[in-house]
Amino acid sequence: MKKIFLVLLVLVACFGLTGCGEKNIEGSLEDIMVKVYEGIPDEEKPMMLMNVEVTEENVEGFLGTDKVEYVEALASESGVGSIAHSVVLVRTKEGADVEAIKKTIKDNVNPRKWVCVEAENVYVESKGDLIILIMSNDLADDIKTNFENLK
Repeated sequence: MKKIFLVLLVLVACFGLTGCGEKNIEGSLEDIMVKVYEGIPDEEKPMMLMNVEVTEENVEGFLGTDKVEYVEALASESGVGSIAHSVVLVRTKEGADVEAIKKTIKDNVNPRKWVCVEAENVYVESKGDLIILIMSNDLADDIKTNFENLK
């Protein structure tokens, strides 16, 4: 009986240390961005929706801080400044503390960054090494669901 318990304990420890439950999402950020908008009709998406690479120069505008270490990041926003909509995918460095990065983003992001409009919903979620920041109104829940369903 002790041997069975010991084997089970070792298996649980192995699974806990390897993080096997949190698989990384493969693919380019552009491909993943397409997937998070999947099923949303074009007429419901913000006008002039475009992807912008997040760089050292613009990271604060998209994440609210430059204190986030990442490998790559891509933002999707409307080209019209009065539409409160921003989706940012952030691929973190290997071994990064994803939960701490999510908290930093959540604590610093500004849902009123467009000045005259405010995003009603702000979500910061993750899967493996990928974090998504969603600031939007009507589309936020659909985008969040699409992200949660990524494999």
